Amino acid sequence: MEDVIIIGTGCAGWTSAIYTARANLNPLVIAGEQPGGQLTTTTEVENFPGFPDGIMGPELMMRMQQQAEKFGTRVEYDLVTSVSENSDGTLTVKTVGGTEYLTKTAIIATGASPRWLNIDREKELVGHGLTSCATCDGAFYPDVPVCVIGGGDSACEEASFLTKFASKVYLIHRRDELRASQIMAERALANKKIEPVWNTEVKEYLTDDEGEMRAVKVVNNQTGEESEIEVKCVFVAIGHDPNTDFLAGSGVALDDDGYVLQDGHSTNSNIPGVFSAGDVSDHVYRQAITAAGNGCQAALDAERYIAALEG
Repeated sequence: MEDVIIIGTGCAGWTSAIYTARANLNPLVIAGEQPGGQLTTTTEVENFPGFPDGIMGPELMMRMQQQAEKFGTRVEYDLVTSVSENSDGTLTVKTVGGTEYLTKTAIIATGASPRWLNIDREKELVGHGLTSCATCDGAFYPDVPVCVIGGGDSACEEASFLTKFASKVYLIHRRDELRASQIMAERALANKKIEPVWNTEVKEYLTDDEGEMRAVKVVNNQTGEESEIEVKCVFVAIGHDPNTDFLAGSGVALDDDGYVLQDGHSTNSNIPGVFSAGDVSDHVYRQAITAAGNGCQAALDAERYIAALEG
């Protein structure tokens, strides 16, 4: 019987592990298919407190893992397929590898995956002029043209944020009007630095001799006309998908978009002993530091839950 099983290894998962390990709960972390989470796909992280000169995303995740393991965290490199509640109030966690674990608590920290356009070389260009986070990477592109792909609130928010840095922001949308709320759309379109590019889809990423983004090849889906837009970075803002498919049939309550619902200001789910942390529940902030903070909360909630069980 485990005290705590942590599912996922991004900022939320490793922070939960650090806190529960230091509370002598001997946590077991199941790493998932992308150990380290989204930050392992980024280059330099400049906005995580404590690193005034910045730190590479993979190194930050490695340091968090080392810190968690220093206090006794155990790690299994496997993928969870289900979490279920037992009649005695314990939980069963099953993995692809065929292992079944019994545990008093589970912290779901599986994060969310950004949606991409699924065009050539997309994965290899992440961190080289292609990103899904303006807050993370916007400051790296001062006084150069960039583009945002999307037409919802997130796209408008990202475009507006980028005008603090970029010389010009092309807002590329496949329709002839934005899907965003009226106030967000009006704010974006009123900004002189933002130029909407309507009825247009990105067909290809174009790079310079060093492999960095130099332009996008686009096509007008009304006329079929192709053209190039010179940009130094492409910000894809077409949404995220929470990594919660494995919770199907578990009884864990999800919202309409598949994010794990938290109870008020706690990290509790609707099932006793099941907690969540980070981007798997947060579709508003989606930052490394907020995920880490939420991981701390989940660890404390789990610790208190176990203390109450033991009376």
